[in-house]
Amino acid sequence: MSTPDLDEFSTTTAVLQQMSATPDPRLKEIADAAVRHLHAFVREVRLTPAEWLTGIGFLTQVGQACSAIRQEFILLSDVLGVSAVVNALHQENARERGTQSSLLGPFYREGAPELSCGECLVRHPAAPLIVVYGRVTGQEGEPVRNALIQVWQTDENGLYDLQVGDPAVMDMRANFRTDDQGRYHFTTVRPLGYSIPLDGPVGRLVRNQRRHGFRPAHIHFLIGGDGYQELVTALYFGDDAHIDSDTVFGVSGSLVVRAVDDPHAPMPGLKAVHYDFRLARSADETMGRVGADPSKVGGVVR
Repeated sequence: MSTPDLDEFSTTTAVLQQMSATPDPRLKEIADAAVRHLHAFVREVRLTPAEWLTGIGFLTQVGQACSAIRQEFILLSDVLGVSAVVNALHQENARERGTQSSLLGPFYREGAPELSCGECLVRHPAAPLIVVYGRVTGQEGEPVRNALIQVWQTDENGLYDLQVGDPAVMDMRANFRTDDQGRYHFTTVRPLGYSIPLDGPVGRLVRNQRRHGFRPAHIHFLIGGDGYQELVTALYFGDDAHIDSDTVFGVSGSLVVRAVDDPHAPMPGLKAVHYDFRLARSADETMGRVGADPSKVGGVVR
C-alpha cells in the first residue's frame, strides 16, 4: 500500500489525526484550533519559504528581547489586540459586571511597597502633585474594607521605573489599603503618555505598519478584596492626544478621567481625580490578569 502524498489540505488532516489522542481535552481543543487556523492563514496568504523564515526570525528576536524586566511577547500580544480580546472575553464571562477592566500591560511588578493613604506614589516628584481618591465598593454599594489597591504609572516624562535608573529600585508604584468605608486616596504626579518600546522587534513591526506607537497617559490599578473578583484596570486622561488611538487598545470610555479642581477632594489645593471602583463577587479562582510581572513569566508545557 503506497503512502499518499500530502498537500496543503491533507497535511492539516494528518496533523490533527496525530494529535487526536491528546488526553487533556482543553489542550486538545486549543491545539486543534491553532493548527486549523494557522494552516488556513498560510493557505490564505500563500506564504512563501522566504516569508516563513522571516516570521521565524521575527519570533526568535521577540523571545531574545525578553528579560526579567522586559516582556516582548506580552507587548506583541498587546499591539496586535490579542490581549484586549482575551480581556474582553474574560469580562464577558463574569457573573456580575463591575468596573470595566483594562490591560495589566508589560510593566507590572510584584512586591511594590505598601504606603498609607495620602502618601505619594513617586519618590522624588519633579512636577506638581495631583490627588487620586474614591471608594472601592461591591455591587450593592457596600464598602470593600481593607481592599488591596496596587497602583503603578509612568513619571512626568512618560517612563516607568524599569526604564530609568536602577531597575531594582521601585518607583511610581505602590500598594494601598482601603479604610472601613472603602475609601482610598494617594498623591502622585500626572503621568505622561508614552511610546511603547520601539527599540525591539515589536517596535520595528509597529513602525513598518506606520503606527504612532503611543499610549495615552494612564494610571494602572490592580484591586482585590476578600470575596471579590480581582479587578485589573486603568484610568486614562481624557485630554491626551492619543486617547482615541491607544496602540494597545486598552481605553474604554468609562475609564476616561480628568484632573480638576474639586472641593470634595481629601487634599485641598491639588487637582484631583475622583473615581469609585466597583468589584464583582468572586465566582471562582480563575486568574483574570492579561499580563504578568516580566520576571515571573516562563515555564514549560506539562
